[in-house]
Amino acid sequence: MTATSPPPTLTAERILEATEEVLRRHGPAKATVVDVARALGVSHGSVYRHFRTKAALREAVTKRWLDRTSMVLSVIVAEDRAPKERLRDWLWALFDAKRRKSGDDPELFATYMVLVDENGPAVTEHIDDLTGQLAEILRDGVGTGAFTVSDPAAAARVVFQATGRFHDPGYAREWVRPEVEADFASMVDLLLRGLSSP
Repeated sequence: MTATSPPPTLTAERILEATEEVLRRHGPAKATVVDVARALGVSHGSVYRHFRTKAALREAVTKRWLDRTSMVLSVIVAEDRAPKERLRDWLWALFDAKRRKSGDDPELFATYMVLVDENGPAVTEHIDDLTGQLAEILRDGVGTGAFTVSDPAAAARVVFQATGRFHDPGYAREWVRPEVEADFASMVDLLLRGLSSP
């Protein structure tokens, strides 16, 4: 007789992974907590012990999705390189991350656009995190003389808004145009010149 191993411990992370799969299969309108529980082989009450409501679960899965981008970008912020190089690489990494999300898994991307609309606080927190990362790079640039902005936090918000066409999911259809990379490169060059102007 062979002993069977016990089922893996139910964690918030496992629930979020299963929720993402359920959302990919059923879409946000039809996916339920019962579907998530069934995918995990547990009762829906077990899921509710980790996430008190369906809305809380949807908010957590949205935040997890957004945080993946933030984590990739935070690595660039922490690098010991010239601020101009880091800013250029950060902006390209943001554009690439958003483009990959929309192109590699369009069904899940469409699902997350619905969830993002539902979860304003998660989106606001994500944008605050990203503009905070930008501000950190700009502050470093002011410290080294690479940038001449008087208020790095305000400048970070302007840079984020100015590049919105290349990372705001509302513009995702434009990201497949043949000239989009050249347009983005021109935009980044223009921003870098402006931030460096005396």
